[in-house]
Amino acid sequence: MKILLIQPTGHEPLMDQIYLFEPLALEYLAAGLLLDNHDVRIIDARIEPDIKAIANDWSPDIVGMTAFTSHVNIARSLALQSHQLWPDCFVVIGGHHATVQPEDFNDDCFDAVVIGEGVFTLREIVTAIEHGGALIDIPGIALPCDERMIYSETRPYTDLNALPFPARELTKHYRAHYFSEWFKPLASVRTSLGCTARCNFCALWSITAGKYLRRDPDQVVEELKGIDEPNVFFCDDESMCDSKRMATLATKIHQAGIRKNYFLYARVDTIVRQPELFRQWAAIGLKQVFVGMEACSDERLQRMNKGVTVAEQEQAVAILKKIGVIMYASFMVDPDYSHQDFDALIRYIRRLKLTYATFTVMTPLPGTQLYRDRKAELISHQPEMFDMLHSLFATHLPDKEFYHQMARLYEKAVPLYRVLPALAKFGVHGLVLRIKLFQRFLKRLRRAHLDY
Repeated sequence: MKILLIQPTGHEPLMDQIYLFEPLALEYLAAGLLLDNHDVRIIDARIEPDIKAIANDWSPDIVGMTAFTSHVNIARSLALQSHQLWPDCFVVIGGHHATVQPEDFNDDCFDAVVIGEGVFTLREIVTAIEHGGALIDIPGIALPCDERMIYSETRPYTDLNALPFPARELTKHYRAHYFSEWFKPLASVRTSLGCTARCNFCALWSITAGKYLRRDPDQVVEELKGIDEPNVFFCDDESMCDSKRMATLATKIHQAGIRKNYFLYARVDTIVRQPELFRQWAAIGLKQVFVGMEACSDERLQRMNKGVTVAEQEQAVAILKKIGVIMYASFMVDPDYSHQDFDALIRYIRRLKLTYATFTVMTPLPGTQLYRDRKAELISHQPEMFDMLHSLFATHLPDKEFYHQMARLYEKAVPLYRVLPALAKFGVHGLVLRIKLFQRFLKRLRRAHLDY
């Protein structure tokens, strides 16, 4: 069968200029379908948004797409467009939001909703369509219905080693576009799924029923051997949870003679407990670690069920600095912040002498404990507002002032002289573009209050 997989555009085009990761989920889905000899194409609409112009010479039997919460309306528009272009096509939606809140896709523009890992589910859906099987017999799906969705039995997450390697050849013409900061071109690799932490603002650990799923290091090394890009992002929910496995992986990468620049996620407490692990990874190319610092007070960290302390944060900063690995520190601003809280966060970041810091607004994403506990307090249910930059709770400060303070964090928290070494990695041309992009982002952030 002919199958088209679509990566939707973002609702805020500016963000796709700040970072753009490859559509790894679709590459995995495509790899599974290719095993059954189907004709598969991937369109990355973030790069080529005109679906009709790209696929008008090719009429797919099935259209599949993925979506985060902020993509819900975009995905619905894509589904309607697909039915207009190809009236007989079967439209399937999957991804994060379909997994945590599938009922949001109870719409007749979708023919099936995939819940959880989709590689094997989509293969079975295609087989059922091709040979006349009953979709409801396939585990891990929901079927839109006028009254309420019809659910099949749950499909547990599978052994990650059973998944095929992503079909990166289908995104070959896009690959030069994928990047994050100065890591360009950039490939994404998954080595694990899930997390051992239980933060109340995160749904990733609950999606896998609390399990931390791992790939065999030998399999990861084999995949790395086939990647041309010099930069690799380990897009795990948290890469270093299993320190023994990651030490083994580092050893095997070294033995295989693979030399790349690596960027991954790690928790503060993992860095503090396993400094030698990070030294080992720095020796084979680890350049940057994304660390969810979230807050600058133990009381706020406890409220998030973060499981770390401010003292541990300070230790983690010192460890990464000593081994020459950049900490990409991320902080989560609570809508209840006062002027004093914003000032305290700026002072904290300056005291730690961070060279890279980013800020999001604490967002009750569907599937999280935070969402379940405070759903009644939401001031908007618009999917586009679940983008980590808009507050979905009433702010302590007036809206306009809150977003002014958010922009001020970006301007003041890290002094220019500290961020210059990181900016220098972009080169002269890239530096100029980055400064212009930063100015556009700040202007957009200051106007975010108008979106309500």
